[in-house]
Amino acid sequence: MKTKRIKKRSGRERAFRIVTIVTLLAGFLLTGCSSLDCPYENRVYTKYQLKGDVKMLLDTLTVTTNRISDGSDTILLNQAVKIDSFELPMSYVNAQDVFHFHIKRTDKQTFTDTVIVNKKDQTHFESVDCNPAYFHTLTGISYTTHAIDSIVIHNTQVNYDVSQPHFYIYFRYHD
Repeated sequence: MKTKRIKKRSGRERAFRIVTIVTLLAGFLLTGCSSLDCPYENRVYTKYQLKGDVKMLLDTLTVTTNRISDGSDTILLNQAVKIDSFELPMSYVNAQDVFHFHIKRTDKQTFTDTVIVNKKDQTHFESVDCNPAYFHTLTGISYTTHAIDSIVIHNTQVNYDVSQPHFYIYFRYHD
């Protein structure tokens, strides 16, 4: 019968093994706790809140803009009815965004207003693992007044938070 000999480890070997195990466990814990908090959607939107006599838009509103690549129209808001607010995306390559508000009133009259939003872009850094994001500071707004009475900038900082409106929009009241 063979007997096994138990080799006694020195204090130095035991200390080395303990340090190695603790280092591995710490590495696993730190790796397991890291998380990427990249936003799923990193586009930012401006919120337009209706104000004045028209608290809810009963007319049909479609908002379009021109694509940078080929200049064709693209629809951002399609035939919205009975709304009190809406959100529009911001570009991150232009110093200004141009929107075309197409309003079809309940009496079948149609109007188109052009809204130009001026802004300054700021690169927003989340993590090197996340896609680039851009926040904006609104610097001005101009518009035509066929169906829109006025637009007022309420909140100049555009980021992921759309709980507060960026613009108050007043439409012309009609009978």
